[in-house]
Amino acid sequence: MSTAAKPKPKRRWRNWYLKQLHTWHWVSAAISLVAMLLFSVTGITLNHAATISATPVTVERDGTMPASLLPQLAGKSGDAALPDAVADAVQSAVKLDAHGKPGEWSDGEVYVALPRPGGDGWVSIDRTSGAITAEVTDRGWVSYLNDLHKGRNSGAAWFWFIDVFAAACILFTLTGLLLLQLHARHRPSTWPIVIAGLVLPVLIAVFLIH
Repeated sequence: MSTAAKPKPKRRWRNWYLKQLHTWHWVSAAISLVAMLLFSVTGITLNHAATISATPVTVERDGTMPASLLPQLAGKSGDAALPDAVADAVQSAVKLDAHGKPGEWSDGEVYVALPRPGGDGWVSIDRTSGAITAEVTDRGWVSYLNDLHKGRNSGAAWFWFIDVFAAACILFTLTGLLLLQLHARHRPSTWPIVIAGLVLPVLIAVFLIH
């Protein structure tokens, strides 16, 4: 009566290693898939930014802050942020969020720059009358996506998202490289293609970028 041979330790370890690589490869691919597509597309739009026309749309808004809040504008200087109550009044009057943003305080007014992805904005408050003047510029969705690609004026949440996405891409590429190494003996063209992917950008950088 024969008994089935037990898998050799080396074979068993290789199977476990291969399974781990495949697992982490597809998990990192799933995490980074949509963002990688976004960053790839915006890489093209950024590369052709000069040929993609956009007409900025600027909207002016105005309002008046309650007189009861004027004393909160006294005694401020430098780049202090607006008091929360004043920022609430600004948001109610002109629909712009100036909470926590640094202001530029002068004798007559306080100016708050509000840049954002795909556009720009600012708010000015007269420290004597409480008059609020604001302007919002929208440069379109292509500019919006391009600014997300660059992390421009996108806030802390997007800043950390880019770091997590970059880590997932690193994991995806490294596990992919290890999988290539494991399967390379059955695919002779593997390393020539990998080397070509390294050599081509290096040659372009050295000889064609001035």
